[in-house]
Amino acid sequence: MRGPRRAAVGALAAVAALALVACGIGSPPPGPDATGAGTAASEGPGPSGSGPAATAAAVPPGTLDAPAVLATGLSSPWSVVPMPGGGALVSERDTARILEVSPAGAVRELARIDGVAPRGEAGLLGLAIADGHLYWYATARDGNAVSRARLTGSPGARELGAPEAVIAGIPATSFHDGGRIAFGPDGMLYVTTGDAGDPSAAQDRDSLAGKILRLEPDGAIPADNPFPGSPVYTLGHRNPQGLAWDDDGTMWATEFGQDTWDELNRIDAGANYGWPEVEGAAGSTGFADPVQQWRPAEASPSGIAIAGGSIWIAHLRGAALREVPLADPGTSTVHWQGRYGRLRDVATAPDGSLWMLTSNTDGRGSPAEGDDRILLVSP
Repeated sequence: MRGPRRAAVGALAAVAALALVACGIGSPPPGPDATGAGTAASEGPGPSGSGPAATAAAVPPGTLDAPAVLATGLSSPWSVVPMPGGGALVSERDTARILEVSPAGAVRELARIDGVAPRGEAGLLGLAIADGHLYWYATARDGNAVSRARLTGSPGARELGAPEAVIAGIPATSFHDGGRIAFGPDGMLYVTTGDAGDPSAAQDRDSLAGKILRLEPDGAIPADNPFPGSPVYTLGHRNPQGLAWDDDGTMWATEFGQDTWDELNRIDAGANYGWPEVEGAAGSTGFADPVQQWRPAEASPSGIAIAGGSIWIAHLRGAALREVPLADPGTSTVHWQGRYGRLRDVATAPDGSLWMLTSNTDGRGSPAEGDDRILLVSP
């Protein structure tokens, strides 16, 4: 297994050296969408601009029938983290930029992460905030890693401090990189990793690929992890990209299948979710079955959030928002079928509203005018 109690800090130099640059200054790393963000885009990837003008009032959430549009012109956005007091931080996969979005929809570049090597599904992926730090998951040429930096300043003028490694050595390729990070109610950092094109690694407890990892905020391995001395929390995953907890502390995750079934899983410490031996529900001894499963063409589930008594799931190929009631998690309702294109992430804001990222400039969608966007609803 890669990684003793602390991840190798030397791997940070290749993965997460931080370049703090003023909005519009500096050159993004190469990539199909390596351009600016913040204004309404014409059809096609690669929108550009300096950001929409701020208005006096915050944009209120809309409804499921009529969601509010907070921001437009984002380039391959991947993760959205609503902030206390309003606004959000957003990662852009291919430009390696972290954007600060005001409650009124103004967009500014907070930082650009150096050393990111975007390719295919890889690049700057998940974000999370805890204890005054911003955490990010990113792909370098030699692997995936999680890093963090101190987040300071006031809304509209936030800054990042010097980066430090949390965990490195996560296998990477141009697909199946996982990338979602989130803090659980226990204060621990959870990290989803994909199989990086090597299905057998998902069943290898000594590999960080195809897993959900559990770490102390500084990268140390919790003493109560299910496998002593290991960051592995669960195994047997192909490409999980969604994490959320309900009010009872139950952990939920979404997962991309291969050709047969995508999954919504209830996550239990130490459980094996089957890949590549099992895809979907098989009733096989030793493997945990999903709570729900869908054909990949109708789903491809990425980010998830919990609000209003339901699990909300962003679908990419399915181009929809799925609602799963916690009271009856074997059922679901599909919203917005094809209305906004691909959806990459959904997150719950402190006021209980849902913030969603479209994903039509990621090289697989069909961008409409204004893509990509942040949509707000009150569930």
